[in-house]
Amino acid sequence: MKNVLLIGLGRFGRHMAQKLHDLRHQVLAIDKDERRVQDALGYVTNAEIGDATDPALIDALGVRDFDLCVVTMGHDLQASLEITALLKKYGAPFVLVRVARDAHAEFLLRCGADEVIYPEKQMADWAAVRYSSDHIFDYIRLSPEHAIYETAIPESWIGHTVVDLAVRQKYRLNLLAIRRDGRVEPMPGPAHRFSRDERIILLGSDGDVQKFLRF
Repeated sequence: MKNVLLIGLGRFGRHMAQKLHDLRHQVLAIDKDERRVQDALGYVTNAEIGDATDPALIDALGVRDFDLCVVTMGHDLQASLEITALLKKYGAPFVLVRVARDAHAEFLLRCGADEVIYPEKQMADWAAVRYSSDHIFDYIRLSPEHAIYETAIPESWIGHTVVDLAVRQKYRLNLLAIRRDGRVEPMPGPAHRFSRDERIILLGSDGDVQKFLRF
């Protein structure tokens, strides 16, 4: 369990607070809007009305005691810069900042942000990969060149085993798991025989995955 300071209860902040609550983390949420604060009380440990650009507020919060501080006002660059600088000044160990444009990321990193996220861009990238392919159901980006993909099983694989197909040697892909009936079976053994009602979860380079998906 971690102690999280979440600044901003707009749509992104609210959804993140709810997920952190589901994961059983302790969350203190701050927002200038009283209605947003009241609405959040059901899924955060505590919530306060306040302006996080105020140095006195940040100082009083004891931000060095939080494992994670999240600044969610992606479209308000000035406020994000001021809050990020204050959090680092008062000892916040890790500051994650939402950005709304690529150009904002560089400014925030220079201002002390430990990491930035650009959810609209990340979701657009995911949707482009997911919906431009007939065979990809999900994917997780690991690096600019590598990702984990959940894909359909080629017709030619059905009835054959992992060892028969020599997946790693022939396709340069690592078979991480099988999904069947909504359940994930990790690390299928060499004797696993593929069936039509399964999906496969693979780790590999984008190039190798794209070659594999030409079926």
